[in-house]
Amino acid sequence: MNQTVSRDKIIIRTSIIGIIANLVLAGFKAVVGLASHSIAIVLDAVNNLSDALSSVITIVGAKLAGKAPDKKHPFGHGRIEYLSATIISVIVLYAGITSLVESVKKILAPETPDYAPVTLLIVAAAVVVKLILGRYVKSTGEKVNSDSLVASGADATFDAVISASTLVAAGIYLISGIRLESWLGAIISVIIIKSGYEMLSDAVSQILGQRMESELTQSIKKLVCEEPEVRGAYDLILHSYGPELLIGSVHVEVPDTMTVSQLDELTRRIQHRVFHELHVALTAVGVYSYNTTDEEAAAIRRDILERVEAHPYVLQTHGFYLNKETKKITFDVILDFAAEDRNALHKEIVREIREAYPEYDIHVTMDTDVSD
Repeated sequence: MNQTVSRDKIIIRTSIIGIIANLVLAGFKAVVGLASHSIAIVLDAVNNLSDALSSVITIVGAKLAGKAPDKKHPFGHGRIEYLSATIISVIVLYAGITSLVESVKKILAPETPDYAPVTLLIVAAAVVVKLILGRYVKSTGEKVNSDSLVASGADATFDAVISASTLVAAGIYLISGIRLESWLGAIISVIIIKSGYEMLSDAVSQILGQRMESELTQSIKKLVCEEPEVRGAYDLILHSYGPELLIGSVHVEVPDTMTVSQLDELTRRIQHRVFHELHVALTAVGVYSYNTTDEEAAAIRRDILERVEAHPYVLQTHGFYLNKETKKITFDVILDFAAEDRNALHKEIVREIREAYPEYDIHVTMDTDVSD
C-alpha cells in the first residue's frame, strides 16, 4: 500500500511540474508567435497547452487508479490509467488535426513573419527546457511503470525537436527570405497526428488485453521450472489490472506418482516464489501428470509428439498422458495464429492420431498461443 501511495505521489508531482513548465512555455510562445506572425510558433504554443491538459488528465487518472479495491471492483481501479492514456491520445490527435487546418489556411493566405532577436532567444530557451523536461518525465515514468508519464516525456522531447525546427525556419527566412513557417506548421501537424494515433493504438491495445512481454513470461516459466518436481510450465495466462497488478494462472507438468498433499505444497511454493520474486499473483496452478514407469507410454508419447510437431504451424505439444486402464490418451497442442484455419488443422491432427492409435480414445485440446 505504501508503495502504491508513493507511486501516485511521484506521478502527480511529475505531472504538476509538466503542467507548470508547459503553461509558461505556451504563454511565451503564443506572445512571440502572434507578434512575429509565425504560425509555426503559435502551433507550438498550442501543442504546449495540449501537453499541460494531458498532464492534468494523468493526475486525475493516477488518483482514480489508486483507489482501494471494493466489492464492485475487487481487483482495484488500475485500468483507469489505460483510459486516461486513451483520452490524452485523443487530445493529441485533435490538436494535430486543428493545427493542420490552420497551417493549410496560412499556406493559402501567408503572412510575412517578423523575427526579433528576443523571439529567437525565447524559442531557443524553450528547446532547452523541453529537452530537460522530457528526459526527466520519461525516466520517472519508467521508474514507476507509468505509460502516461513515459508518453508525456517522449512527447516533450519531440516538442523540443519541433521548437528547434522553427528556429531553422526562422534562420532560412532571415538569410534567404523564403517563407517556410506555414509548411513547417503542416509538417508538425502531421507528425503530431501520427504521434496521437500511435498513442491511441497502444492505449486501446492495453484495454483489449495485449500479449505480455516475452521477458516477463519466460522469467515466470523459468522460475516455476526451477522446482525439482516440475518438468515443464505451460498455458501461462496473465491479466493486467493496471501497471501495478498482474494476475494469472499456469499449468505445470509433474510425475503421476505425486500425492495430493505433495501437489498442494508444490503449488503453494510456486505461487509464493512468483509473487515475491516477480510481483505476479498466480491465482491458480493447474497440473498435468506424465507417465513415469511405463516405457510403452513413453514410446507412444515420442511417436505422437513427432507426428504432431511435423505439421506446419504447430508451436508446441504438451500435457501428454496415457491411461492404459481407460485406454485414453490426452494432450494439448498450441497452434500458430498464422495458420489459415486453426480448427481445420486441429481436426487433421486428431484424425491422424486416431488412425495411428485406433485402440485408444484420443483427446486433443487446441490451446491458444497466449505467451512466449
